[in-house]
Amino acid sequence: MMRLAPLLASVAMLTLAVPVAAQSMSGMNMPGMTMPAQKKSVAKSSAPAKGAKAKPVAAKRKTPAKASTDPMAGMTGMDHSAMPGMAMPGDTSQPAQGASRSMPGMEMPATGQVAPQGAQQAMPGMTMSGDQHSGHDMQAMPDMAGMAMPGTAMPGMEQTGTALSAGNAPAPAPPMDHYADRQFAPADMAKARNAMMFEQGGKPFYQVMFNLAEYQARQGRDGYRWDGEAWFGGDINRLWLKSEGEGAFREGVEGAEIQALYSRAIGPYFNLQGGIRHDFKPSPSRNYATIGFEGLAPYMFEVEGALFLSTKGDVLGRLEGYYDQRITQRLILQPRVEFNLSAQNVPENRLGAGLTDAELGLRLRYEIRRQFAPYVGVSYVAQTGRTADFTRAEGKDPTTTSFVAGVRVWF
Repeated sequence: MMRLAPLLASVAMLTLAVPVAAQSMSGMNMPGMTMPAQKKSVAKSSAPAKGAKAKPVAAKRKTPAKASTDPMAGMTGMDHSAMPGMAMPGDTSQPAQGASRSMPGMEMPATGQVAPQGAQQAMPGMTMSGDQHSGHDMQAMPDMAGMAMPGTAMPGMEQTGTALSAGNAPAPAPPMDHYADRQFAPADMAKARNAMMFEQGGKPFYQVMFNLAEYQARQGRDGYRWDGEAWFGGDINRLWLKSEGEGAFREGVEGAEIQALYSRAIGPYFNLQGGIRHDFKPSPSRNYATIGFEGLAPYMFEVEGALFLSTKGDVLGRLEGYYDQRITQRLILQPRVEFNLSAQNVPENRLGAGLTDAELGLRLRYEIRRQFAPYVGVSYVAQTGRTADFTRAEGKDPTTTSFVAGVRVWF
């Protein structure tokens, strides 16, 4: 009995192991995949039978195949039609290395054709050509009209918009009707439009400005000076008044004048001016016909020039300019220059021919408000030629340097 127990255990284990080894590979089929039929021929065991001599078999040298990167390679005979979205060609032969599989909406080459290595995959909505020699050709993409480049015309398309060639036809006339006239009385709307145009550009304006109103401290003869202007009108036509003069304390006014001018805009930055000028001082007083200009030169230089013809036939000239250099939003440095000229000697007014005098000034102002800005600075005035001789004959210095303090104001 003791010997029979091990024997029965061995038989039982052997009985359980045989069915496991005999299981069919058919149970391993994947859904939608059909394994190829097994060949009836069974390879003989490499081990020779007992007593038989082993026959040497010359192994054929085969060129090792390149490792395929296609996960479907080597699955010849498998039915892929049931796999969703992976319809393979009808050819049962293994596709060439690197051949692409069909995706949804893509057609593979016709049956029996092997896709060339590295063939381009077809995109959705595109059909690959069946010609082996034109594997990269694609059928026309739908709605190519929307892909036309600007300025180019696609065949069969009409040129419109910016694709039209340049022409010389006149521009269409602007519409002259007003939509509001359909709802309201045209006379009332015309009156409203005229009022709007008047308020937005036709309305008259005015300004009064004293660019210089200062006290001049100089050796032995402190004095004062003013230079101001005022205008009234619109953007094109204006009435302009200008005045300037100077004097010394305890000696009275040395020079004073006033101008009344008509100003006409001749451009966005310049006005042409004409009118009369009257000199109160020096004596004797004179009247002049005046023509000149005033405006804003490039780089923001305020410039002004004029010619004066007196009732005696004397011709005088003046040219001046200044520039506001903004250091901060409130602190401004203003260099200033002025030249006065005479075409002839005028002994009664102590003027010589040529450049009579020149003034160079530098003033620094602080804008408490834009309309009110006190300033300090320095001014240098020099007379030349015969004018300087007349001044020396009176016992005065033809050159003067003054430290100035004043206010620039406008409203």
